Amino acid sequence: MTGKCLLTIFSRFRIYGDSLYPHCVVKIRYRAVISLGKLTTHILDVSAGKPAAQVRIDLYKVEKGGSEAAQTVTKLRSVTTNSDGRCDEALLSGADFVAGQYALEFHIGDYFDALGLTLPEPKFIDIVVIRFGVADSDANYHVPLLVSPYGYSTYRGS
Repeated sequence: MTGKCLLTIFSRFRIYGDSLYPHCVVKIRYRAVISLGKLTTHILDVSAGKPAAQVRIDLYKVEKGGSEAAQTVTKLRSVTTNSDGRCDEALLSGADFVAGQYALEFHIGDYFDALGLTLPEPKFIDIVVIRFGVADSDANYHVPLLVSPYGYSTYRGS
């Protein structure tokens, strides 16, 4: 959660003699505000022209140390896409969605195996890793994957 200052102004009127005069009371209070943003994804199989269903996706939080060798990678969760190529809920939201570095691993090689495609071994595309940064946890971050057996692309959606 992020602490934010909320300013509340109460207007009151006081009577002095026969006249009303505004009297303003300013109160400053602090409260915890939960992030409104969320992290979502979906996968489109551009070679088949349809959503990629039943694809395992692993989400990691990447904490940078003083050097690349000192970074810590923590697995946050694993999900599987539904028939629409999407997750049933946001990967992260609320207090769990904080600014920082993340990585998504899309196990797309298993998806192409399940389709029965004959691909050379090792596969050209097996696990797609997208490492990205979240600067504003109040914003929505949508990280879609457009994939085929021989290429992929992504972008930041909202």
